[in-house]
Amino acid sequence: MLPPPCLAAAWTTSEPAADAGAGLWVRPSVHGGAPDRAPLRRVRRIGRVEADPAVTGPTDAPVAGAVAPGGAAAAPTPRFEVEAAGMDIVGVGAAGMVSPADGLGVLHLFCHVGPGTDRVRLGAAVASARHAGDQVVTVSILGHKADVGLVALGPDLRRLRALQGAVHAAGCTVTASYVSLTEVSEYAAGIPDEMRQARLYPQLPPSEKPAFCFYPMSKRRGDTHNWYAMGFEERKELMLGHGRVGRRFHGRVLQLITGSTGLDDWEWGVTLFATRPDDLKACVYEMRFDEASARFADFGPFWTGVVADLDEALDLSGGVR
Repeated sequence: MLPPPCLAAAWTTSEPAADAGAGLWVRPSVHGGAPDRAPLRRVRRIGRVEADPAVTGPTDAPVAGAVAPGGAAAAPTPRFEVEAAGMDIVGVGAAGMVSPADGLGVLHLFCHVGPGTDRVRLGAAVASARHAGDQVVTVSILGHKADVGLVALGPDLRRLRALQGAVHAAGCTVTASYVSLTEVSEYAAGIPDEMRQARLYPQLPPSEKPAFCFYPMSKRRGDTHNWYAMGFEERKELMLGHGRVGRRFHGRVLQLITGSTGLDDWEWGVTLFATRPDDLKACVYEMRFDEASARFADFGPFWTGVVADLDEALDLSGGVR
């Protein structure tokens, strides 16, 4: 079944109604058609908008510099919020969905931003994905590995790939990424349907858990410790013990374990949200003493940050107008 068509973009305005006739004009891209024939869409603005004489002419970009009818240039500067995006930035409806039988695709993108990053274009890319039904969690990343992180969840891999392309087109440099699927572990067969649905279709981010980290991991298959050489019941028993350790952090840490065997370089992606950063540290530390981790787990690099709306994340990076 094809995804629903996207709608026109719209920003909301906090300015007086008398100014509502002003605003910005953009030309959404058209899948399979000539972009310059697409109708101009008026975009209403929030807060202060300043003219930018460098922005001129119509564009076929999904979100571009604002172009008023007749060629007058205007471009938004800081502080935009998209209420409903849908300028056909995904443009994949005619190709059909690429979806798992159960659950969602998950795409982690870790990006550097800078003076060349277009705040409005990036915001519209995120809002368009959300308007299409995907979840996008935005994170301000600490350390040198990235400035901003995006965690996108949705049923269609084409749409997630389109978001990745739109992020790149907005001037972000993707320094790392991870592709996975939500799943219910084979060791969790028979769990209540409510728990099953929460794992396959999580709602993120959780409230009041701003501390964030992500890391990939795999099970060892070495000569001494080989997870895959053991029988199912032995593996299940170890994983049940592993889960008991994790449940000590119930209410303090929410974890999303996504499967990536055959999809990325590691076998699982682990995304953690916590009330405080030391909750993340304590959870990972204590679980490493569990036998399933101590004998059989290999861990990849970590990304740590703070869940924030996109504007705040970009402001914290210090490099985006």
